Amino acid sequence: MKDGKDIVTIRQVAWLGAIINLFLTAFKFIAGVVGHSSVLIADAVHSLSDIVTDFAVLLGMRYWNRPADKEHPYGHAKIETLVTLFIGATLALVGIGLLLGAVQSLMDILDKKPRPLPTWLPLTAALVSIIIKEWLYRITVKVGMQTRSSAMVANAWHHRSDALSSIPAAIAVGACLLFGDKYVILDPVGTVVVSSMIIHAAWKIMQPTFAVLLDSGASEQQLRDIAEDIRSFGEVKDLHKLRSRYVGPTGLVIDVHVQVEPTMSVTESHALSHQIKKKLSQGNENIIDVFVHIEPEERCTE
Repeated sequence: MKDGKDIVTIRQVAWLGAIINLFLTAFKFIAGVVGHSSVLIADAVHSLSDIVTDFAVLLGMRYWNRPADKEHPYGHAKIETLVTLFIGATLALVGIGLLLGAVQSLMDILDKKPRPLPTWLPLTAALVSIIIKEWLYRITVKVGMQTRSSAMVANAWHHRSDALSSIPAAIAVGACLLFGDKYVILDPVGTVVVSSMIIHAAWKIMQPTFAVLLDSGASEQQLRDIAEDIRSFGEVKDLHKLRSRYVGPTGLVIDVHVQVEPTMSVTESHALSHQIKKKLSQGNENIIDVFVHIEPEERCTE
């Protein structure tokens, strides 16, 4: 669970992103319409989706940091995973919509339908967007890493995908301006490139969330390291049924059966379980809870 300072920082950066995206959406959309550039209009729609995901973070953070309760004994961390998935899905839908629109524009051009040349205004808007969104990405990803928030990191990549999508937009518009109407096809071609980049970024965001939602656990190497830490206690004779699962983007719960001397008292066994939990939690910041089941060592008798 994130502390109060982290929550305040996440909220501030999310609001900053929402305000900037609102400005960029309006600026790029107007520039695209007035300047006759479909690729910049597509880029404006991308910025509009950024606003949606900014507010998804603001709404989700009100719930994912709540402590565990009777109905949710493992806490509410998976809400952050769901917000991350929502961000990726939103991005994918935007990319698919833009791709379909670009294909239609290409068909119109191939059918010799007249298409006005873009002006210098869309080029200016695209360059401004690249600078601002890359700056916003750097701020957001830094906060996401510091606060260990997958939703913030996903939103940061949403910002960067917006910045990257403005690059082919600027190239397409610039080529049309420099070389004339015979290169007007570069405008929808640029939109195809932008939409493809958006869809790829969406998949990279969504892919890790599926594993968390399906209760995936630690890697084999992590489990080996955990087992080694448990066996470092002299009282531990053996262990089995070592299992783990993620209850959020980073929160890992460990469940293990530990065998000890049959003569060990209940008090000693209880103290050992707490020592194991403390060592595992301190050794891996992802581990949020450890359940240790103490069993008597099984001995072969003739």
